[in-house]
Amino acid sequence: MLQKKLRRYLAIGISLVTVYIMILQIFMYRYSHMELPSRADYLIVLGARVKGEAPSLSLRYRIDRAAQYLEDNSQTIAIVSGGKGNGENMSEAEVMKLELIEHGIPEHRILMEDKSTSTEENIAFSKTFIPAKAKKGLIVTNDYHVYRAVSVARKAGLSVQGLAADTPKRALIQSYIREYVALTVYFIKGRM
Repeated sequence: MLQKKLRRYLAIGISLVTVYIMILQIFMYRYSHMELPSRADYLIVLGARVKGEAPSLSLRYRIDRAAQYLEDNSQTIAIVSGGKGNGENMSEAEVMKLELIEHGIPEHRILMEDKSTSTEENIAFSKTFIPAKAKKGLIVTNDYHVYRAVSVARKAGLSVQGLAADTPKRALIQSYIREYVALTVYFIKGRM
């Protein structure tokens, strides 16, 4: 009798977790597939791991996606955002700036925020670099992260949409699981 109840509670728990993850996945998909505004005033490129002085594949995808948009929208400025973590010889922001310059983006269009260590700090510290007249912005990050990043930015008062970069296939499962946990923590803490 006790085993039957435990199995039933376990089945209910698994069903609830599955539904919860499906709901998160719907929001994550919708936010990473938003219609992009042309001629955004600025974009904030969120940092990711740097290996020595080289961008990780996740960061490389973000840089490439930002460069593509900047090439197509010559009035848009870039704010590259990310500090220097363990094992990183340069800040994430500095690596992104150098990579964007290599893509042909003029240096005067790239502003550097190099102190942040989290998504919330990326947004908070980058706000000071946004021109006073700017109205439309984009947050550039990997597709799994767009929902939380845009939500944090909107809560901070920014009018933004997400510009989704691909997620490396080898990091896909790990990235999504980590994001489900991060979203749950934000919901519990009432930050979103």
